[in-house]
Amino acid sequence: MANLRNHLFCAFQFLLLLQTQVLCYQYKVGDLDAWGIPTSANPQVYAKWSKLHSFKLGDSLLFLYPPSQDSVIQVTEQSYNTCNLKDPILYMNNGNSLFNITKPGEYFFTSGESGHCEKKQKLYIAVLSGNGTTAAPSYGPSALPDTASSPSYPTVFGSIPQPPSSSPSLRFSPFITAVIAAATWVIINALK
Repeated sequence: MANLRNHLFCAFQFLLLLQTQVLCYQYKVGDLDAWGIPTSANPQVYAKWSKLHSFKLGDSLLFLYPPSQDSVIQVTEQSYNTCNLKDPILYMNNGNSLFNITKPGEYFFTSGESGHCEKKQKLYIAVLSGNGTTAAPSYGPSALPDTASSPSYPTVFGSIPQPPSSSPSLRFSPFITAVIAAATWVIINALK
């Protein structure tokens, strides 16, 4: 009987494990065809876009642009505010630049092309830590992404596949799982 209890306990833990969702998203910056200078009709496109999303660890930002015409740089807050393109933290220019979010904090990006930042081609995002606060990333040599944890992947310039539509799946809420587990426990104890 003890062996059966151990098996059921393991099954219960497995059901709880199924309830845990680990979802990371790849966001196409601005939801536009390409990273570029905002139009006069929508000059705050990047500011508005970043407010619509809640970024978390594991997510990534995809900047799409013709590599012969633009680039993306990660900069400090001061450089972001003054559109200073000198000494960026990170420079990406392959046209299909992926930035992996590996630490909570505030991140500042702008075009690496002169004059584009002044025309509002810049992006600010805040990434919350597990406790709901942002911890400012450090800006020194240690802040540079190492290729093992946050590489920028060169891929073919083009469209991003859309995420799969939400299809029905067999998922139980934690409450339903607890009810099933309690009912199973009652049945087992009744069989004694």
